[in-house]
Amino acid sequence: MNMPIVCSKDKYIDLHLHLDGAVTPEIAHRLAEMQGITLPDDDILEEQLSVQPDCSSLNDFLKCFELPVSLLQTKEALSECVYMVCTSLKEQGVIYAEIRFAPQLHCQRGLTQEDAVRAVLDGLERSSLSASVILCCMRGSGNEKENFETVEVAKKYLTNEGGVTAIDLAGAEALFPTKNYRELFARARKYGIPFTIHAGEADGADSIRAAVEFGAVRIGHGVRCFEDKALMEIVRKNGIAFEMCPTSNRQTHSVEDMSDYPLMAYLSAGIKVTINTDDPAIERTTIAEEYRYIQILFGLDEKQKKQLLSNAVDAAFTSERVKSQLRRELGIAAEGVLDD
Repeated sequence: MNMPIVCSKDKYIDLHLHLDGAVTPEIAHRLAEMQGITLPDDDILEEQLSVQPDCSSLNDFLKCFELPVSLLQTKEALSECVYMVCTSLKEQGVIYAEIRFAPQLHCQRGLTQEDAVRAVLDGLERSSLSASVILCCMRGSGNEKENFETVEVAKKYLTNEGGVTAIDLAGAEALFPTKNYRELFARARKYGIPFTIHAGEADGADSIRAAVEFGAVRIGHGVRCFEDKALMEIVRKNGIAFEMCPTSNRQTHSVEDMSDYPLMAYLSAGIKVTINTDDPAIERTTIAEEYRYIQILFGLDEKQKKQLLSNAVDAAFTSERVKSQLRRELGIAAEGVLDD
């Protein structure tokens, strides 16, 4: 087996990172202190903030968000959480990140969705990390109004760098199929809002096909796309990027045997694959560990790693100015072309 190519000086991009999935015990203690909330003992806190070995599905995995979401119901908490997450990411070698969250989940104590977005943007502005924000709509029933409100807020705050740059659809994919959200994303297209959609994680290739038909330029996870070879070619031809999250996909049982994980097959097929953390605190991972994991599984070499990072730059919801800066930092000469 080749020695790991990942080292502490490496630079990374993370395009798929959920704010509430990045609440570590340290961050939880800080947020609780700010709000006068009493947390459980540290061992119990650790269990509540991270996935357990007996996790059986994505739906089981989603239970881990209950505590962090409860701590993110004030402007101050949201701002501080974003600031702390960005600080941690920069220390880990991340040079650009896209942090996503669902503003409708942070209205339990009187905030509006717009309040929540403004608070997250405040935390982003206080940090020194180059980053953008993706607003998540949520799969479910009875929240259609909230989802359309998220789109309206995204329209109001949409920018091409350093703020709200896209929207997403997250949640229990198998229970609430992607095809049900056609009108929602028709509205986003009308407004010119770029979007990614969680698809092909807990549901099959048809979920990805629906997302592509809606106009998604990126797909969250996409591990089931291999089931439809024609769809793989559509994805490749249209330059649609996959935000793959290896540890998450293992823990949610989206892939039962990681030796069959399709990331390298997608990469070889010319699909714009990227590696991301998804929920680093819940999964107890970092972006460096995700690259190391793929290297151990498949022998990822330096050229392949650089291609993954090049794909991430190309797919980022940010301006060409920021992309050019990222390419310089990573030693990438131009879109899809790697320096030797």
